[in-house]
Order: sequence, then C-alpha cells, then structure tokens
Amino acid sequence: MSETVGKPQLFRELSAEFVGTMVLILFGCGVVAQVVAGGALTDPKGGLGDHDSIAWAWGLGVTLGVYVAARLSGAHLNPAVTLALASFKGFPWAKVVPYALAQTAGAFVAALLVRWNYTEVLARADPTHTIKTQFVFSTLPGNGSTTAGIYEWGAFRDQVIGTALLVLLIFAVTDLLNTPPGANLAPFIIGLIVVAIGMAWGTDAGYAINPARDFGPRLASFITGYGGAWRDQWGNLYFWVPIVGPLVGGVVGAAVYKFFIGNFLSTAEPEPPGRVPAPEGES
Repeated sequence: MSETVGKPQLFRELSAEFVGTMVLILFGCGVVAQVVAGGALTDPKGGLGDHDSIAWAWGLGVTLGVYVAARLSGAHLNPAVTLALASFKGFPWAKVVPYALAQTAGAFVAALLVRWNYTEVLARADPTHTIKTQFVFSTLPGNGSTTAGIYEWGAFRDQVIGTALLVLLIFAVTDLLNTPPGANLAPFIIGLIVVAIGMAWGTDAGYAINPARDFGPRLASFITGYGGAWRDQWGNLYFWVPIVGPLVGGVVGAAVYKFFIGNFLSTAEPEPPGRVPAPEGES
C-alpha cells in the first residue's frame, strides 16, 4: 500500500529525513557551541578547544540520526548522499529536491534550538555575534583562521574530496553484494566514518560534507543576529562552497565506488553480513 494511517509515503519519508537531520544537528552544532562558545568564557584565546569531542559528537549525531530515520526514508540526512543515490542507485529523481528541502529544514530547526539554548553563553562569549562564534553554526575556510591561508577554492577542493570519501564509504558499507556490517551496525559504522573524516579532514574547511548541515544552520544564525553569516573571515561570499563542493564530491565518490568496486560485485552472490570472503581457490 502507498499509504499508512492516512499518510502518503513521501510525507512519511520527508518526516523521517526532517527529524533524523534535526537530531544530527542538535548534537553537531550543540557540541561546537559547548566547545567554542563555552570554552571562550574560560579560555582567553577563545580557541576551538577539544577538537576530538567535536569529531565524536558529530559522528554520534550521524549514528543516532540514521537510527531515527532509517526505517522510513533510508536516512540520507544529506543532499549529497541523496544526489549520489539518485545518480547511481536508482533513487527516484523526483524525490531529490523534496528530500534536500526536508533535510535542510531539519537542520534549520535544530540550529534554532541550539541558538536559543545557548543564547546567554553566545552573548557572553561574543556580544556582537561575529565570526568568532559563527563557526558554531556553519563552516569557514581554515575554521575561521586568518593564518591558515585557506580561501574559497582551497575549501572547495577539500569539500569535494571529503564528501567523495564519505559517499564512497557509505556505498561500501551499505552494499549487500559487498560485506556489509551485520546486526544493524551500519549506522554505527557510518558514524565512525564521520568521526574519522573529522579527525583527518577538518582543517581546511571544517568538514561540512553536507549542504543541509551547513546551509540550514547558516540561515538560522543569519536571522538571529549573525549578519555576516554568508561571508568568510576575508569578507568573501562563502556560503556556496559547502553546498556545491559536497554535491560534486558525493557524485565523484559514488562514481569511484561503482566503477572500481560495484561493477565487479554485480554478478557475485551476496556475502553474509560481516563475513570476509575467502580468496578464489580456497574453500
């Protein structure tokens, strides 16, 4: 049946994408607010503080968001993933824009909640709501540093590579013809992928690797006092980088998986989850 309890299938899918992405951003932006804004009150330098806690909370946010939404929508939670699935996995093109809008709306609402909850801390740490705490909500080249020497195109390159890696690995761990994790552990593994990307690819552009994750909170910050939200620390329009870069990178990563791995699995028998197949010639 196309409907359950009077709700159309697409509505249920979009509802799941909205809530799943909201959960992701509540943990992600929440931890950055705690580290950046909270840390600025105790650290005169106002640095990023505990980078590892940021990476782990983002990864756990992804894991929990996927568990929330997976049954109803597949838990894309990322327009770059949705576009890659439409390009290479037969996901309906008609659903790409609705999914992206639901994901962005979920990220927007979550960021508003983080902004509201951390109102006092953000005001104390950065009374005029400048680039100093803008990083709580959206990414910046070089994480806002003026000494890193990263500009738009360097950050764009970083986002293409980081998102390509993300989508390639998502395709790998969810491909039933490969050796997917068993016991419903795929969301946990995907969360670990995000942790690893955050630890290895976080310097140049803050590893947005998700247009909804960046644009939704950026919009939320803009309408709540961050007038410079669309620009970077150099004053250049930057908001497009974590949108276009991940969309390009996601398709690149999906293509790499399909042409170098997936094509060679198409005639293979599915392996039991978690089993590593023996080399040819061995029993």
